[in-house]
Amino acid sequence: MQPSESLVINEEGLVPYNIPTYRITKNDILNLNIVTTPKGDAAQFYSSLNSSGGVNGTSNPALSGIGGATGGSATGGNMNFYFNGLKVDSKGDINVFGIGYVKAEGRTVEDISQELQEKVNENFQEGKAEVRLNTNGITYYILGDVETTGLSGEKVVHKNTLTITEALAINGGLNRTIDRKNIVIHRKLPEGIKKARIDLTREDIMNSPFYYVQNGDEIYLNTRGKSLNGFGKDPVQTLTTGVSVITTALSIYLLLKNL
Repeated sequence: MQPSESLVINEEGLVPYNIPTYRITKNDILNLNIVTTPKGDAAQFYSSLNSSGGVNGTSNPALSGIGGATGGSATGGNMNFYFNGLKVDSKGDINVFGIGYVKAEGRTVEDISQELQEKVNENFQEGKAEVRLNTNGITYYILGDVETTGLSGEKVVHKNTLTITEALAINGGLNRTIDRKNIVIHRKLPEGIKKARIDLTREDIMNSPFYYVQNGDEIYLNTRGKSLNGFGKDPVQTLTTGVSVITTALSIYLLLKNL
């Protein structure tokens, strides 16, 4: 990142956080857990799956939940999470057994959690059951050319926030063929997909909401034009390739001349 005069800093010399709030969209899958006292009966409020401690088979009777599995399949996504999680339907609702349909699309996880907590408190003594609602971490996708096959693919991190520089660092960083001034991000919003183009060489990228990766983001790594000319990934390699071509041509010329 190069210094940028447009970088916004506060009076303390710090870069303010500009973290966008993730809002649930159709087809999202949520993980719902209800934590009760050891003798609590909140599990029956949802389904028989919860009475045994959730899909992970935990023996802790105080924990009952839907979803909560870790890992994923080789074809993308988390299989247990998919089959046992709460799916946001085509109307933007989730159907919680014992509560009914709750509006999810366009709302934050905190908003939905608060509504579910109020519903639970209506059926159980307040303070004896706690609602814990989450997404399956931050799932994002990186797509690049053949030089970035080790970087491309579906990625999942279990963190509250993730910057694009952190995401790239976790996956080994960028090689020299990537155009750092032309990174494209497709962001899933309740209203549709928003496209943004960012420049990782500018310091003021830290002021952008796209500096922070959101659940469902697709990150496209474009190849630098100079890397497509077939002469090399960088000036040194291009010079080496050029010298090799000239040397080979001269050798062939001298060979033919002496025949």
